[in-house]
Amino acid sequence: MNRFAATDDTSLLRAAATGDAHAFEVFYERHLSAVTGFHLARTGRRELAFDLTAETFAAVVLSCGSFDPARGSAAGWLCGIAANKLHASLRRGRVEAAARRRLHHEPIVVDDDDLARVDELAGDVDEARIAELLEELPSDQREAVLSRVVDERSYDEIARTMRCSQALVRQRVHRGLRRLRSRLGEPV
Repeated sequence: MNRFAATDDTSLLRAAATGDAHAFEVFYERHLSAVTGFHLARTGRRELAFDLTAETFAAVVLSCGSFDPARGSAAGWLCGIAANKLHASLRRGRVEAAARRRLHHEPIVVDDDDLARVDELAGDVDEARIAELLEELPSDQREAVLSRVVDERSYDEIARTMRCSQALVRQRVHRGLRRLRSRLGEPV
């Protein structure tokens, strides 16, 4: 039986703050659908909602030791973190949109079909050939494609690692995938 099943959120956060991964997992599972729904309702974009949800719970991991039940409920605290992540994303999006307008660039979208096509191609091509094609990519595109497609990292996380904007990461992934499709004789 799950020792945390009937435990209140405050106790779960306290246990998680001491390094109890199972307590965090119970808290996460208890609130995952609400946080995902919050982000999806406000963004209307599934991928962005999942990225923001991941960012929200990453922030919970980092700050659960600072949760103070005297200031409100754990659910309210979590909603505040989710709202802050959403607002930060909106600010980043406005900055990126303004930069795209100044540069006369359209937003680049890598959708599920692009990612599914990579998986499909991976089944048709041997691993040595895939490695060879990846090595032919410029290093920034290779890093972005591997981070997004293989490691399944969020655009935000990749952008922080590569020290650039999410828009630039999306562009690198898009160009890298397009180049791979072209080298494999696929229509681009």
